[in-house]
Amino acid sequence: MSTTQSDDTLRKHKILVANRGEIAIRIMRACKKLGIPYTAVYTAEDAASGHVRLARAEGGEKSLFRVSSYHDANELMCVADDASCTAVHPGYGFFAEDFRFARRVAKRDRKMIFIGPSWKIIRELGDKINTKRLARSLEVPTVPGSDRPIYDEMEAERIAKTIFEFQQQQGIRHPLVLVKASAGGGGMGIEEVYDPDQFRSVYRRVRNYALRQFKDEGVLIEQRIMDFNHLEVQIVSDRTGKNPVHFGTRNCSIQSTGLQKRIEVAPGFTPEVINYSFDAQKVLDDIVAYSLKMARSVGYDNVGTWEWIVTRQGAPYLMEVNTRIQVENGVSARIAKIRGQDGVDLIAEQIRTGLGEHLGYTQDDISFEGVSIEYRLIAEDPENNFTPWVGQIECFEWEKAPWLTMLTHVPERLPYEIPTEFDPNLALAIVYGKDIRQTRERGIAFLDSLCLTGKDNRGNGLKSNEAFLKANTERILHF
Repeated sequence: MSTTQSDDTLRKHKILVANRGEIAIRIMRACKKLGIPYTAVYTAEDAASGHVRLARAEGGEKSLFRVSSYHDANELMCVADDASCTAVHPGYGFFAEDFRFARRVAKRDRKMIFIGPSWKIIRELGDKINTKRLARSLEVPTVPGSDRPIYDEMEAERIAKTIFEFQQQQGIRHPLVLVKASAGGGGMGIEEVYDPDQFRSVYRRVRNYALRQFKDEGVLIEQRIMDFNHLEVQIVSDRTGKNPVHFGTRNCSIQSTGLQKRIEVAPGFTPEVINYSFDAQKVLDDIVAYSLKMARSVGYDNVGTWEWIVTRQGAPYLMEVNTRIQVENGVSARIAKIRGQDGVDLIAEQIRTGLGEHLGYTQDDISFEGVSIEYRLIAEDPENNFTPWVGQIECFEWEKAPWLTMLTHVPERLPYEIPTEFDPNLALAIVYGKDIRQTRERGIAFLDSLCLTGKDNRGNGLKSNEAFLKANTERILHF
């Protein structure tokens, strides 16, 4: 198919941007780049958001609708119908990994395209137990432990004994086993066991809790890995699902006390600059190969991220698969080239392939150069357990530079009241350099130039994680 034919095919579509803020802006910009019209949505709380202003300024007829909630699938479908949308882009969060929503989009009377993996793949890989079982069938390493709910006490004890022994063999001084309610979530129904003699009583307690709370007494037994780096592999594929490619690795190990990412960097390690206690390049090569192996096995057909734990001994374990575009996709795109050309846009690639376009390139056409850091600027108080800050932004400025990309929904016209209904994420700052040293220096220069001030309704000054980001820049990629 020629480029003109391809462009014409894409322009027949119209995309519902079913999200808000910074990711909505990125989706709209990608649509504009591809020549695809779009419709955006917003709630009353987001009336001043940059994504609303962009849609109003650059969108065409029926490019902006007010909704009562981003969580209301019925309302989103009504907007899509009214605006004659042919596809839905969920961004991240909200409905991005909801296979029921994706299935509804694809199977309703007026069918649309879900910009993401097919609903069957979301269902298959969204189930952590199923993902673990699939990984093991392909000899992909996973965190030691059960890959299904355990209902038998004797079997549970045998698994726990094996995990304790494995940790001792790894030289772990204080082995630890997690006992988890398999039907639980959000940290509910989880206990730690340090003493094998205490395992049985803990198992019974968690099993009984699971039965009371979730009507399912199934329990998972896993190793608790304490000292690790959090790495990711960025995968992209088209609807054929036959030839997935990767756009490198990321390291997301600098996190809040609640294990929420705050700094991401691509690539995942830099063994040519930093000395690691293990073969870091082999680890990167291995997790890429494992991720691609799984993607091929399931016929993965859009953008996704394979998340990994890497221990201090250099042992990688698959943690989960995120079947969506991630916040940090831009940091991977920044170091990537397709056929030597800068300007990779993974959201545009997601849309293009999601609408049925072939990938059009192979792994051999993708190259990587330099190091990129992404800072998540958030209105929060790191000294008070990263508690969200609520108030009004009065100054939000920075020194522009060719190596800096700022992604934000905070409008240029201030003051701006941070909506209390959503996480107080303000911006993503993506910094690029030829190597980790230069990128760190530029990162500090950006943070030093940043003006981020405001006040709450009591007149107290704005709290942000700016100092936390600066304090942790030097240890980026060190393990």
